[in-house]
Amino acid sequence: MNSFGRLFRVSIFGESHGIQIGAIIDGCPAGISLSEKDLEHDFARRRAGGVGTTPRIEPDLPRIVSGVFNGKTTGAPITVVFENTNTKSGDYSNLWDQPRPGHADYTGQQKYGGFNDPRGGGHFSGRITLGLVAAGVIAKKIIAPATVSATLIEAGGSHDIQAAVEQAVAQKDSIGGIIECVCTGISVGLGEPFFDSAEALISHMIFAVPATKGIEFGSGFASARMKGSEHNDAIISADGSTKTNYAAGINGGITNGNDIVFRVAVKPTSSIGIPQNTYHFKHKAVEELRIEGRHDACIALRIPVVIEAATAVALADLYLLAQQRPRVIIE
Repeated sequence: MNSFGRLFRVSIFGESHGIQIGAIIDGCPAGISLSEKDLEHDFARRRAGGVGTTPRIEPDLPRIVSGVFNGKTTGAPITVVFENTNTKSGDYSNLWDQPRPGHADYTGQQKYGGFNDPRGGGHFSGRITLGLVAAGVIAKKIIAPATVSATLIEAGGSHDIQAAVEQAVAQKDSIGGIIECVCTGISVGLGEPFFDSAEALISHMIFAVPATKGIEFGSGFASARMKGSEHNDAIISADGSTKTNYAAGINGGITNGNDIVFRVAVKPTSSIGIPQNTYHFKHKAVEELRIEGRHDACIALRIPVVIEAATAVALADLYLLAQQRPRVIIE
């Protein structure tokens, strides 16, 4: 559904070309400093405008309409909303009968019986992640002094990200990328095995981000080619610090105090400027499709901050769950 979390619960709503989008955050502790200004930095990181990003520029001015009084959270649900002001819905009129390859146009139409809003991708648009970023700003405050930082480390199979993006733009095509996320200062003991392990909850949130197609923690798939003598992380101090970190800071689904490190695969944007041959449901034949509208050549450029937000939301929920547990002290 459109909600995540047990104690720190996030719900997102809206469509790309609807009146407004936003998020409702329930379970945030009272007394945390929060204002619209706190959201500006992460919103700026997500905003389009650079080479390879969509020409659609939205001001993304947030309004906190509940849950904050005199600059502090009240403990009541926090609602953050944003207006959609720069829409060109006519660019999507041909996609109802001829859905875009690789996009959710077809699956959304089939699942909801044709009642879904297709404009700009509707509820499946990456624009909906704005509400998630807002929730992430709050989550980061809850988990502090722990930090979450994500970086695009590869695009289109190249570490020369700028050159790869410029080539995709010139070819009117799109490329994907790999984002690395590092969480530092994480407490020992977060995670609720088996089904709500630290990796499971983080992965759940990561796959809720549009365009994500894979995730690997620490050594990831490379671990299948390693020996135990190579892969085991030797503990070198009483605080649980390890010589290596192939386990990515998690053992048995529980955080061990070392950095949580994972990488996320982001697919190429489905909307491209190159004509494609795909099925036209009204004409009942495969025909050429030309996609209009404003789209990212490399959506991975704008996703690192969303990955941070998704991770912080999962960790905030785990932090609040851990606080409910009786503390066990080992002598």
